[in-house]
Amino acid sequence: MGLILGSASPRRLELLAQIGIVPDEVRPADIDETPLKGETPRAYVRRLAEAKARAIVPEPFDVVLCADTTVAVGVRIMEKPVDRAEAEKFLSLLSGRRHQVITGVAVRKGSAVAVRDVMTRVRFKRISSAEMQAYLESNEWQGKAGGYGIQGLAAALIPSINGSYSNVVGLPLAETAALLAGAGIR
Repeated sequence: MGLILGSASPRRLELLAQIGIVPDEVRPADIDETPLKGETPRAYVRRLAEAKARAIVPEPFDVVLCADTTVAVGVRIMEKPVDRAEAEKFLSLLSGRRHQVITGVAVRKGSAVAVRDVMTRVRFKRISSAEMQAYLESNEWQGKAGGYGIQGLAAALIPSINGSYSNVVGLPLAETAALLAGAGIR
């Protein structure tokens, strides 16, 4: 039995290594990640995680792990910004308010797919213009849902979280470990 990680995220690999799990293969799934009209953030990440798990064709006894993380303000889904202007728009919206980071995790064994979602509430301080420009110039916003990474410079902008820290990084470890254990991966 092997473990396939269906993600190109280096953060997910690092998080799995923290709990002693090293995938046998990394094979990102290529699916359309466009939110459906009226889709809630929770439904969105669950749908994408499951779709990614089903898009990967494993060997008969392999286990597939896929995830999708989004940042949400209310029902607004904030994926990865496409450019600096969109990153600034996202960070301006997050400044001085709370938001949710939601990750859908899917584990596939055979045709069965188990899916969970985890939500963490994150509070941003009010971001000054100088802090905004410095963060944008760092380019840390690239490739990160909501335009920030809590494990980097943005940590100075976040006075509190309520929930799983690893979820905000990109993979809720306790829930992922439980799903993997259910599929025989310890």
